[in-house]
Amino acid sequence: MHKITTLDDNWMGRGKSIGTALLESDGHRAIVDPGPGSTLDTLKQELRARSASVSELDAILLTHIHLDHAGATGALVRENPGLAVYVHRLGAPHMIDPSKLLASAARLWPDNLQQLFGEALPVPAENLHILEGGETIRLGSRKIEVAYTPGHASHHVSYFEDTEGVAFVGDTTGIRIEGHSFVMPATPPPDIDLKIWDTSFAAILERNPNRLFLTHFGFSENPAAHIAQFRERLHHWMEMTEKAIQSAPSDETALASFTAKARAEIGEHLPPQDVEQYAATAGLNLSFLGLARHARKRAQAAS
Repeated sequence: MHKITTLDDNWMGRGKSIGTALLESDGHRAIVDPGPGSTLDTLKQELRARSASVSELDAILLTHIHLDHAGATGALVRENPGLAVYVHRLGAPHMIDPSKLLASAARLWPDNLQQLFGEALPVPAENLHILEGGETIRLGSRKIEVAYTPGHASHHVSYFEDTEGVAFVGDTTGIRIEGHSFVMPATPPPDIDLKIWDTSFAAILERNPNRLFLTHFGFSENPAAHIAQFRERLHHWMEMTEKAIQSAPSDETALASFTAKARAEIGEHLPPQDVEQYAATAGLNLSFLGLARHARKRAQAAS
């Protein structure tokens, strides 16, 4: 039996914010992006509802190590010490010792880090399977190819399974809640790089997947159209950021200008009840900070 199921982690009580993919093949089970520690109980409930459990999982496939994608990994390994954890080489040290990752996150969320993301426990080095891109993972009779897809994060990979042609792309193709057509960027600091990101779009498209699975949230059925729309909006938001920085008297004013414009743009495409869902999932202030950092690095390099 081959099956791919979306598990809704119901982050902060909001459905369709963070999704974990459950892959089943010939009695083997793996999950892609288990989500943060704060949604661990929900993840376990979602597994139980599919007649699965943490103890029956063979592997965790991490697209990248940001807390909303990978924070629950250590707790899952503690419960099932046989779990194989697949992660890019650059992310692996932060899974073994998450202290720097947590310190960095605490600067972005000084007031509510614990509430948002819960605990992030260390993962023993012996559980880690280090990826560079180019590897093949086997899950039952299912083959999963790994591609290095940086741009959103330097430690980002995507997974391409061969049975249904699904690409698990993490945050490489942005945020698009299943059932909506609107796609928008999530660009938190510190790794945003649009030039590198373009090479990741090419890496996904050349593998010609049938569908994308986005951690935020669910399946997207037309990868080429999705990526074209996302790339256009990503570069548009970059221009919006550069203009805000150049014209505003302070960083605070630039941030306020960017978030107002981005929110208005989301409102042009979505009903009011969904605007907040998109804005909160991405964290518009974080998207500005990541793009602003990249804009300044580009300007510095140019001069």
